[in-house]
Parts: sequence; structure tokens; C-alpha cells
Amino acid sequence: MASANTTSYDLPPLPDYTLTPLHPLTSWASDAFIQAALPVVGYWVVSLIFHAIDVYDLFPQYRLHTPAEVLKRNHVSRYEVLRDVILQQIIQILASFSLSLFDEAPTTGKADYDVAWYAQKIRLTQRAVPYVLSAVGVDPVALASKVSGSQPMLSSVLIGGQYPALLQTATVAGEQAWVPAFASWEIAVAGFAYWYAVPAIQFSAAIVIMDAWEYMLHRAMHLNKWLYVTFHSRHHRLYVPYAYGALYNHPIEGFALDTLGAGLSYLLTGLTMRQSMWFFTGSTIKTVLDHGGYAFPYDPLHWIFPNNAAYHDIHHQSWGIKTNFSQPFFIYLDRLGGTMYKGDVAEKYERARRTAQHKLDQEKESGATSSLLPQEEAPLPQGVSTPRMSRKKASSISSSAGNFKDLTNKVNQNLQGRRANVLGLESSH
Repeated sequence: MASANTTSYDLPPLPDYTLTPLHPLTSWASDAFIQAALPVVGYWVVSLIFHAIDVYDLFPQYRLHTPAEVLKRNHVSRYEVLRDVILQQIIQILASFSLSLFDEAPTTGKADYDVAWYAQKIRLTQRAVPYVLSAVGVDPVALASKVSGSQPMLSSVLIGGQYPALLQTATVAGEQAWVPAFASWEIAVAGFAYWYAVPAIQFSAAIVIMDAWEYMLHRAMHLNKWLYVTFHSRHHRLYVPYAYGALYNHPIEGFALDTLGAGLSYLLTGLTMRQSMWFFTGSTIKTVLDHGGYAFPYDPLHWIFPNNAAYHDIHHQSWGIKTNFSQPFFIYLDRLGGTMYKGDVAEKYERARRTAQHKLDQEKESGATSSLLPQEEAPLPQGVSTPRMSRKKASSISSSAGNFKDLTNKVNQNLQGRRANVLGLESSH
């Protein structure tokens, strides 16, 4: 049993409260386990949705890269990506459980006390109203008298939060006594602050902290050659990002950038364990979306957070690698830091498409030529060159529906290799 009735009785007293252990969300798993597992589940659910979109070519018009680019531009196999992502998620789970060990056991029973505490602060704030009105030349007493008949609550606010008619009984020194009570509007505003406004501020602060942490560390990873070569260059083997490659990093970088950044946001803002479930899972899914490879129209997340797949994809290109460091929510730090890419990207993307298509056409020609040669034909003597085959000029994939369908089928075969027919792993580059 706890009490806070040491407050002066000019203010309504705070209620007593009794803390009891908070029951877990489910009977089969602790909240600490859910906190650790939910971001991982969210990561793979969203990633597999994008993987299905890739495999069945559901929205080709919104792809940032063509199937030819998927085949020819990445420098790491999907198996290696899966392996490193799972390693990073194991590290995240261990870090999450470590955080839970230092947290106090969650309890319940204090909500009414906390709401009343906010209501007390609202009552105290009203004491400044007469001074503010007097400073601007308004007589607060006269104004309060004028509105007292029609707006008695407003009249009480104008004279500094005095509610002489609002009384309640309370036990003081072992005896029942009349003490001030809160107005209904004070309790309503305090309840809104406690249940909605303060958590929204906490979430917003956590987002700002995470964004700042990731921007500064991400930028340092690019400006410092040793950091880039040793750690961050691994992530940039993906010139054509895809959803489940979002957490493809060096394990040390992954811990410093994502795990530690999220942990600091959680600790500095005082999020509860259940609030952190939503924050960790939401930020993880946002990172997956930013690497998904699709620029969907009318995406509500992009109305709130300007950092999106199209913005971050520029950073994965060789010509944009020194820009667009912000992730995963806002882009204002790129503006302030002078690191936002400002050039025209359309021709650069088109050139990459043509180059990838040209490489694929060359391979097709080479394969077709090899299949036409007799099997018993001996290799040409050294120094004798083969006749040069005429090649059809490579064009944009977007202008060839037949080629696009063939490429899609080939990419799907690549995505559904022997090592895993669901996640689409490759055994080689």
C-alpha cells in the first residue's frame, strides 16, 4: 500500500494505491519473450509478403529494379544474406532478454494515482492564469464574475483554479474530513495525457533518438574508410535491396546500429515493456519496407515518414552511396547535414537497367551459341579468335513485355533454388 497524502490540501489529495504483478499478455509466454520475438516475427512476415510479390511478379510497375538487375548486380547470395540476418536476430533476442533482466518486474494498480498526479499539475498550472490575464490588461476577477453564471468551471479557472464547491471526504490523521476534489474536466484531460499524450511523446522521442543515432553512426561508417571496409561494406553488397536483406550487416555493425540504437531509445524515453513491443516491431518493419524494392503509391506510412524505399534505394547505388544516410523514419538530418541526394535519378536508374539487361543478353547469346556447337568439336588453337556474334542492342526492360516475363521466370527460379524453396536461397553468387 502506498500513499501520497503529504500534499498540501489546497490541492485535491492523491489516492492510495496497491501494486500487484502485471499478468502476462498470454499464458504460454512471458512479456519478455514476446518483446524479443515479436520484431523477428514481424520481420519475416513482411519479408515473405514481399518475397511472394517478387516470385509471382504481382506489381512489376512499382518495382525500383528489374529482374535482370536482381540477377546481375548484387554481390552476395541469398543464402549468405539469410545466414547473416539470422545471426543478427539472435544477437537482438539476447540483447532484448538482457534488457528485461534489468527492468523492474511489471506491475499494475497505479493508474488512478498517476492520472490524479497529472490532474494536480493541471490544477497548479491554473494558478498562473490570473497573472497572465493581468499582464495583458484583463481583470481576471471581473471576467470571472461575468461568466460565472453560464460557465462556472471557466470562472474557477480564471481566478486561478479555485473550486470552493468541489469537495470530497478523505481520511486525514485517522479522521474523515472534507478536502478539495478535482473537476471532471481536469480528470478527463489528465486521463488523456496519461493514456495517450505522454505515450505519444515517448514514441516520438524514441523515433527521434533512433533516427539521430542511426544517421550519425551510418554517416561515420561511410566517412571513415576503416569502418566502411571492415563493417559497413558488407551491407552494400546489395545494390538491389530486397526485403529480407534489410538486416544484412556485419554482426558488430548490426549490434551497434540497430540493436544498440533501439535499446538507447527504449531506455532514454522510459518506454514500458509493452510499449517497446510496438516500438521495436514497428521500427523493424519500417526497415524492411525501406529495403523492399517497391515504390507503392498511396502508402500511408510515406505520408507520415518521408524516408521510404525510393529514398533509401538511392543510397544503395554507387552514385548515391555518399548521400541519404537517414534511416528509418525521417530525412531532416540529411537536409541539415547536407547529405541529401539532389540530382536527377531517372537516367541513372535507366542506365543500370540497360547494363544489366545487356549482360543478361550476352549470357543468353553465349549459352545459345554453346548449345549449337557439336559436342565432339575440339577447342580452337590458342590465338585463334571466334567469330564475333552480332548482338541486338540492349534496351530498357520496361519496353519489352516478352523479355520481362522471361526474366521474371528466371528470377523466380533463382529465388526458389535448391537450398530453400520458400526463402529463395542461392548456393552461389
